[in-house]
Amino acid sequence: MNTESANSSLSDARNLTMLVDFYELTMANGFLENGLGEIRTCFDLFFRKVPDDGGYAILAGLEQAINYLKELRFTETDIWYLREKRLFSEQFLQYLADFRFTCDVWAIPEGTPIFPHEPLVTVCGPAIQAQFVETMLLLTINHQSLIATKANRIVRAAAGRPVMEFGSRRAQGADGALYGARAAYIAGAAGTACAICDREFDVPALGTMAHSWVQMFPTELDAFRAYAKVYPDSCTLLVDTYHVLKSGVPNAITVFRELKAEGHVPQGIRIDSGDIAYLSKKARIMLDEAGLTEVKIIASNSLDEYLIRDLLVQGAQIDSFGVGERLVTSRSEPVFGGVYKLAACGTAEAPDTLIPKIKLSENASKITNPGYKAVWRLFDNESGMAIADVITLADEVIDDSKPYVIFDPEFTYKRKTLTDFTAKKLQVQIFKNGECVYDCPSIHDIREYCAEQLDLIWDEVKRFENPHAYYVDLSEPLWKLKREMLDRYFAE
Repeated sequence: MNTESANSSLSDARNLTMLVDFYELTMANGFLENGLGEIRTCFDLFFRKVPDDGGYAILAGLEQAINYLKELRFTETDIWYLREKRLFSEQFLQYLADFRFTCDVWAIPEGTPIFPHEPLVTVCGPAIQAQFVETMLLLTINHQSLIATKANRIVRAAAGRPVMEFGSRRAQGADGALYGARAAYIAGAAGTACAICDREFDVPALGTMAHSWVQMFPTELDAFRAYAKVYPDSCTLLVDTYHVLKSGVPNAITVFRELKAEGHVPQGIRIDSGDIAYLSKKARIMLDEAGLTEVKIIASNSLDEYLIRDLLVQGAQIDSFGVGERLVTSRSEPVFGGVYKLAACGTAEAPDTLIPKIKLSENASKITNPGYKAVWRLFDNESGMAIADVITLADEVIDDSKPYVIFDPEFTYKRKTLTDFTAKKLQVQIFKNGECVYDCPSIHDIREYCAEQLDLIWDEVKRFENPHAYYVDLSEPLWKLKREMLDRYFAE
């Protein structure tokens, strides 16, 4: 199914405008009552920490965020519900009844490697609107970026062997299954067991059989023969229902030989329990001795990047992996932690003039970068690899034809002068005055782009343990602005 029809079939089912934290509504009503509703604001969506103590994350979920913003509307049922709360003015309820999204939105494209503190999405527009979309933007970007990041770690651990996403039955709800599978595919998974994700997003649906198939027949051999008869050219057999080496693999060999005699090519066996390293090595020997060197071995059973890496170190003879709950739930660290913070706003006297704002905290990592900003990625011209990201004020232009100084965001003495580099602005405009001006790429193009961009990140940044820190620095004007604001506030 193409993207347009997929979006249509999903969006027709429900209106998610009211999927907000209740304070978005009470603040919106308060903004209107205080004459602040139309004041221009600028919000940044960013995250503070890479899951699993990794060195990078992957942005995903932008297409769903775009669909949400396109469809913002308040129904009569929404207005009735809010009126019944007896908290909101009739002026506000009428505002919602006539609501039209008019904000400008910029975002880093899906599939891009991302790092803490840089603006992933920037929303500029009337205070009511820009504040109101906080929850859903965070929900879509946080969830899919989390799963894409986890999936890519698992794909990298597999060292070129295909990884299939098998987690629907243990995902957190239907959306967790559907969009988790989408995110996993963007990050490099070969496909998914989730059929609706194939229908809606063209993510290849893959699968073999369950143990119940084998149990439904008088013998394991009967079960394998029946399956092979129905699917002679895509026959992969689950061999651990009873005993992998005593019956599962021998019975599979019998059926595969029969398929070959009929002119078909058997596909593989799947092992879902036991000591997979040991069993896969023994199974490989048995298959090869039977002349079935083309038959692949698939492993599943609560795998993650660390288990996969260990299996391969132990010499496991595995050709592909099916990964379920630990991928689709990011079980090791199930929260991405993106936040949405005000960076600039106007005043009643000058509603369209953006004045930088900063959030302070005793925790230095929670102090925000003020102002309306942009984010750039700098690439070394000799190697082509990414050197660092730089957050600038929005009207700055990085001239890569001359030396450029970047500043450590923690306000130390550290600074670095870069030469012989190319600067690329990461964010692209998504909405202009509320109209979408961005064409979402196909999921296959996003997946290819993700792989290309990850190749530009040094392996040292991508390792699992103690990854090299990829720097997200500040331009000199932004660094000075932040320092001046901090000095002023702390002086008070």
